[in-house]
Amino acid sequence: MYCVLMAGGVGTRFWPLSRADKPKQMLNILDKRSMLQMAYDRIRPLFAVDKILVITNIDLNDQVRFQLPQLPQENIICEPFGRNTAPCIGLAGAIIQRRAQKDEVMVVLPADHLIEDEEEFRATVRSAVNYASEEKCLITMGVKPIYPETGYGYIQRGALISEQDGKPIYRVKTFAEKPNLDTAKRFIKSGDFLWNSGMFIWSTELIMDQFEHYQPDIYEGLQKIVRAVDTPQMAKVLKKEYSKMKSVSIDYAVMELAHKVCVLEAGFRWNDVGSWEAAYQIALKDENRNAISAAAQCVVDSKNNYIYSKKKLVALVDVEDLVVVETDDALLVCRKGESQRVKDVVDELRRKKMMEYL
Repeated sequence: MYCVLMAGGVGTRFWPLSRADKPKQMLNILDKRSMLQMAYDRIRPLFAVDKILVITNIDLNDQVRFQLPQLPQENIICEPFGRNTAPCIGLAGAIIQRRAQKDEVMVVLPADHLIEDEEEFRATVRSAVNYASEEKCLITMGVKPIYPETGYGYIQRGALISEQDGKPIYRVKTFAEKPNLDTAKRFIKSGDFLWNSGMFIWSTELIMDQFEHYQPDIYEGLQKIVRAVDTPQMAKVLKKEYSKMKSVSIDYAVMELAHKVCVLEAGFRWNDVGSWEAAYQIALKDENRNAISAAAQCVVDSKNNYIYSKKKLVALVDVEDLVVVETDDALLVCRKGESQRVKDVVDELRRKKMMEYL
């Protein structure tokens, strides 16, 4: 079996700390290790080093190499352009097929999520791999929601079809996009919806068959790439074929169209850490529920704030529910409830051509 870590995202919601040359997965937001390194450490007990692939963008190759020096260079796959998760996953499947020369189960994981209960996570992966090997189905992992999150997609589970090592596996009834708050509350109340974790398990043969059936244009490009894998022509062919592929998520491209789709209800704690508010929820807090990572601090009558500053004193007076993030060249201040909108700042900077801040 193989593991694919998707590490090509740009992480705009963590501006100003995240930049184009150092997105979220490369940052030490939660630990002394980066999120990519934490993801690698988490799955390493399950996979041989040569069976772990990292799919990233070409500008991050050196950083991945530096952060994961134990990984073979040929296992760092650089996309020439960002094309969302469907081409990324198809590329990984094509490479695994070419190298393995036989059908293999592949586990696809984002490299920028937080997963607690790591032993439970690895046990869940093992169960999913076993089921995918036996039943030849597309498996996604769903996480039981604990509050009505509007920043996640949801999966509505259908009939229970199996229990693998005590872990329930359901038919997928439908996928739902990120809802508004009222809809999210209805999802929670129904008891039928799980958070969509963006983690997948399937055989390479099955997923490539799905691409051939549902996304023939992408599949055609992948077949040309396959013939160039591990040859001197790989970079040239990859760039040419990738430029023709549409940017589409694996959910839209395959999962919402396919018939053999199951969801395994995971029991571990999970967070996609998609905003500064999410980082606040995870962080240690003082008696006034302030989460502060700063060189120095002075807090007066303030509560429920998230502060990140590595070089400057941060002083708070009679404020609450703020996110304050300071870097050498930028300062972000926003309400916690609006932290998802940091990407709007990035869009505005790009519109104004203030590229030195991106």
